[in-house]
Amino acid sequence: MALLGNWTLAGVAEEPRGILRLAPDQIQLFGRCGILVGSWRADAGGFFVAGMFGSTGAEGGRGCDSAPGQNPQWLNRVTSYQLEGETPLLLDADGAVVARLLPGATPTPGPYLAASEVGPPEITDEVRRRFAPAAALPATLTPATRDRLVGKWVPVSGPRRAYVEFKADGEWRGSDGCNGQAGRWVVDPAGAFLATTGPSTLIGCDGVPVGAWLSSSWRAGLDGKTLVLLDAQAKEAGRLRRAG
Repeated sequence: MALLGNWTLAGVAEEPRGILRLAPDQIQLFGRCGILVGSWRADAGGFFVAGMFGSTGAEGGRGCDSAPGQNPQWLNRVTSYQLEGETPLLLDADGAVVARLLPGATPTPGPYLAASEVGPPEITDEVRRRFAPAAALPATLTPATRDRLVGKWVPVSGPRRAYVEFKADGEWRGSDGCNGQAGRWVVDPAGAFLATTGPSTLIGCDGVPVGAWLSSSWRAGLDGKTLVLLDAQAKEAGRLRRAG
């Protein structure tokens, strides 16, 4: 909840005048490479992950990724947050400050967005419920640590072509059996798990919604060698096993 708002980035050399808008349903970065759009997730314990998947008005400036919608390198490093008074700090995996978020920013919508799309996000009861603390990992499961997650997984049941591959750099790629998917992921030693997912093609098939499993999960545990993904109420979102 403390992260929702329009923020001026401080301490990010790549974005000296950047503005970060964190709304319940999306993240927007107004910066020197245009407007980047994506998804993000954060939990009450200070975990954070964000993945950009689109852009508008990119000018192709020096240092801008040639592929639109790619995550800036500084944002790739962010895995958690904490509050310094009322100032949110975005931190890397070692706890070092990547960015400070200063309140009161006013993004310029330009020709691509309506003013309502860049205003301060509205915080409703539904939003409060969405950001409420998730249920703990059940004692019957072993926390799925980062080292144990990296690699390729397939659903316990379903089409053989469906898979998820967790990469060591925090990216994941996969398929529901017909459509390619990708996003970012983080996990902590206690089994807290967050992942984003971007758009995908819409080829119809009898697939497995692995992307939806990831984006709805808050905990990840191991039942023997089986990876179990759990939603905010600790209900199973899906089960996967090692590929091969």
